[in-house]
Amino acid sequence: MLQNNEHSTHYSYRLLADFLVKNELKLATAESCTGGMISAACTDLAGSSDWFERGFVTYSNAAKTELLGVDAALIEAHGAVSEPVARAMAFGAIRHSNAQVSLAVTGIAGPSGGSAAKPVGTVWFGFSVQGSLHSELQRFDGDRAAVRAQACHHALARLWALLQTD
Repeated sequence: MLQNNEHSTHYSYRLLADFLVKNELKLATAESCTGGMISAACTDLAGSSDWFERGFVTYSNAAKTELLGVDAALIEAHGAVSEPVARAMAFGAIRHSNAQVSLAVTGIAGPSGGSAAKPVGTVWFGFSVQGSLHSELQRFDGDRAAVRAQACHHALARLWALLQTD
C-alpha cells in the first residue's frame, strides 16, 4: 500500500504512530474516495492496534449518513465532495468511535464524475485533532490510482503536521 518512496513514507507513518502511542491517542478514519487505503496504510504497520481504533469506508452518501451521522441535507446542499461534508465526516468518526483523533477524505478520483467546479482530482480533507476541526482542499493530478495514493499520503502527512502544531 505504501507509494512513492516506500521507505520514507513508512518512516513518516511510523513517526505518526509513535506520537499517537506516546500521547495515548487513538485514530479513526472516515474514507470515501480512498476506499480504505488510509486504514490499510495504518494497519500495515506492526503494532497498529495500539493507536488505530477503526476505519469507516463510507463510499455512498447513505453510508456517510448511516455510519457517521452526516446530515443528508448537508450532502444535498453542498455535495458529498465538499468542505462541510469532510468536516462532518471527521466529526462523525470521533462521535462513532473511541478515538480522540480522526481524518476524513471525500473526493473525485476519476476517471469520470468531475465537473467544472469539482474536476477529477478534487479532494476535501477533514481532521478532528483533540476537539478542533480542520479542513482543506487539495487538487491532485494523475489517473484514479494516482489521485487515491496522493490523497492517502496527504491525509496522513497533514494529520502528522496538525498533531505537531495543536
